[in-house]
Amino acid sequence: MTTDFQIPREEHPFAPYIRILGKGKTGSRSLDRDEARTAFTMLLRGEADPMQVGAFLMLLRVKEETGEELAGFVDACRAVMTAPPASLNADLDWPSYAGKRAQHPWFLLSVSLLAQAGYRVFLHGGDGHTQGRLYTEQAMRALGLPVADDWAQAAQQLDTDQLSYLPLRHFCAPLNQLMQLRPLLGLRSPVNTLTRMLNPLGASASIHSIFHPAYGALHHAADKLLGQPRSLVFKGDSGEVEIKPQAKTRLLLLDGEQESEQLMARTIDGKAPAVEHPTTAPLQALWRGESHDNYGLDATLATTAAALLALGYADDLPACELRAQALWDARNKEQI
Repeated sequence: MTTDFQIPREEHPFAPYIRILGKGKTGSRSLDRDEARTAFTMLLRGEADPMQVGAFLMLLRVKEETGEELAGFVDACRAVMTAPPASLNADLDWPSYAGKRAQHPWFLLSVSLLAQAGYRVFLHGGDGHTQGRLYTEQAMRALGLPVADDWAQAAQQLDTDQLSYLPLRHFCAPLNQLMQLRPLLGLRSPVNTLTRMLNPLGASASIHSIFHPAYGALHHAADKLLGQPRSLVFKGDSGEVEIKPQAKTRLLLLDGEQESEQLMARTIDGKAPAVEHPTTAPLQALWRGESHDNYGLDATLATTAAALLALGYADDLPACELRAQALWDARNKEQI
């Protein structure tokens, strides 16, 4: 079987960026921030051949991206995306791109608690790139939580509900298309990392989930370059911003140039059994007080406490945990 494709006579403008990454053990190097911004802008504008897109993303995947590269990629995305109104702002940026696989999306109760407390929480995310997962847009719609179609609607929801979710496809469609390549490439790419750093509204606080602990330093390196005032990263359940109460979780906080670490202790002994199909019905029942779920409540309270730490409510975790419990006790049970 042969594949027919046109071979250009002259070097393609995108080829130098592939060469930088792939010129062997001694000849290759990482991109600097300007190179990363230029290369990724070309990807987003469709100026690279599909074969080049796959080669570029997988070379980065094998090499592993740097903080400078991620910052440059984010620069490119912010320049190409549909910009929000200058007056639109949020207190906490909450990226949600992984989807839940083995547990229900308890973190949505956390964002609801924060919104009821008066914090403006902006979520953004993508869906559909991995089968068998429950994505945030679907879950929020099922719970009656606000999902926007554009920046104007997001602004209205943040003003009235203190909470809004805007899908990536509505403000940066080319980046969303790159995320959908995972089934084709068979691997995550740097796109899955950089989307968590977009912070489209420039919120002063952001909270990220990482897949591997080593990525914490990478996220903070990029955040420093991007001028993010305050950010919190930790290894969350299924890659979502949700504390796993059956495990000890390292919370890595960046406050300006200062980095610190706090440990959230285990609250549930033993490994929690996986659910067959993540859904929102247990969230609703727990919120309304119709049933009790130890795992769900602990995940909700722990995630809320972590978010309060990111927001700067207090510098110590115990104070944030006490506040999370108070918010839960005072919740409006009719909201969800």
